Amino acid sequence: MERAEVLKRVIGILTEAQEIRRAVEDESQDEDAFESAAEIDPRVVTEMLNEMLPHISVPADAAPQEVARLLATALGPALYTMVSGFTLAFTSLAMAHDEGRTDVSSAEVLQSLALQVEAGRFDEGG
Repeated sequence: MERAEVLKRVIGILTEAQEIRRAVEDESQDEDAFESAAEIDPRVVTEMLNEMLPHISVPADAAPQEVARLLATALGPALYTMVSGFTLAFTSLAMAHDEGRTDVSSAEVLQSLALQVEAGRFDEGG
């Protein structure tokens, strides 16, 4: 999965999490709202992980050190990209908060970030 796609997925997860939280807060007396919030988030994250993380083949006779090397080699770049995406989103939200921005909501900060990603601002090498 390309870096821009990962960033967009991260922004989508955070946006969906906000919508779920708002729905839960709006219906805080409704236990079904809490249950549905618990069901939606994991599926979105699981889907992203399934798409991002590579399939790994490990020989049956592989030594533990070889298994560790194979896992690190295969998972390292994908995990780095995913963590970078969450870090970028968190930093964008934190900066708006720390600057005392009351003129924009967190959803608007994420939307602006998504538009920047779409415009190629965070492309690798760019």
